[in-house]
Amino acid sequence: MPGTLTTRLPDCRPLLADPADLDVVFQPVVDLTRARVAGYEALSRFPGTAGPEVWFAAAADAGVAAELQALALHRALSAVARLPRGTFLVINVAPHLLDSRPVQAVLAGRPDLRGVVLGLTGHDPVADPAAVRVQVAALRARGALVALDDTGAGWSGLHQVAALRPDLVALDRALLAGVDADPVRQAIAEVLSGLTGRTGSWLLAQGVETRGELAAVCRLGVPLAQGWLLGRPAPGFAPLHPEVAALVRAQAARARTADSVAGLLRPVRQVAATEPTPGVPPVVLVDPSGAPLALRLADPRTGAVHTAPVSLRAHRGDAVAETLHRALTRPPAHRFDPVVCTDTAGAVLGLVRVEDLASAAAAR
Repeated sequence: MPGTLTTRLPDCRPLLADPADLDVVFQPVVDLTRARVAGYEALSRFPGTAGPEVWFAAAADAGVAAELQALALHRALSAVARLPRGTFLVINVAPHLLDSRPVQAVLAGRPDLRGVVLGLTGHDPVADPAAVRVQVAALRARGALVALDDTGAGWSGLHQVAALRPDLVALDRALLAGVDADPVRQAIAEVLSGLTGRTGSWLLAQGVETRGELAAVCRLGVPLAQGWLLGRPAPGFAPLHPEVAALVRAQAARARTADSVAGLLRPVRQVAATEPTPGVPPVVLVDPSGAPLALRLADPRTGAVHTAPVSLRAHRGDAVAETLHRALTRPPAHRFDPVVCTDTAGAVLGLVRVEDLASAAAAR
């Protein structure tokens, strides 16, 4: 073929000399349970028609990948102060560039990273994965959360989910497209939903473009979604359009009317019972095999944290009405404690709130 990729790549040097030419737009991440915006993803927009992947490839070819990554990171971080209250901002960073001097310089200028979710994405090799995990731990200590793309063959593969225990795992468009009509894709989403629930993270379905796909992810209990159906990238932090909110509420309500508790599962952090600092409730204390031993809960009226026994377990396939009956016939002290959902091996998949059981039962 005539020409090469290098000859078609844009020249990054003018952009680095005039950073104002790099724009950032924000795409909403939607909480499917509450039908509201939970956060936003920062997306870089470059001059001309070439997409971000082309510009980053050009930067790598020119030896300035770290400089361009640092510029994109700086522009995104400058928007954190404008985030709507109670939302987060996902900012993607290539993990092999995380320890580069330009990226570290930008991060050093932001000692408080609360509200920031660092999205570790990409397929480029990482020379020292252990060093990246140390850096991620340091950023977490400054308030950042961590997201992973689960579909990569390199750094972002499932082995990193086990190593990093991310706060958010993305199910990208490549696996989500047509999920409503593909049992294999549904099975993959269900497995990932169970995995993230057991590790205390959240699953994000990316690229939701049709009502059928939205219905499928609601039915599978995926808590977060993003895509053109729900909201397109925009210059500011746009709220969820009322028509979209109504659509999400309707699909979530249909999912809750399913005969099993699978659609009501909420992810929960799991901590070894021997851990001295179990973290912010709710938390499930587990034994070495992942079986639940106790719950750490907060009193809804006083906020006081206490330890409660696992007074009721359920399986994903258990009927909603039956599970609600079992929950409400528990001793009064534990009647409204969440129900622990476990797999066939007894390991924790997530929690089911009694309020959700009652809403689903009433909607039938």
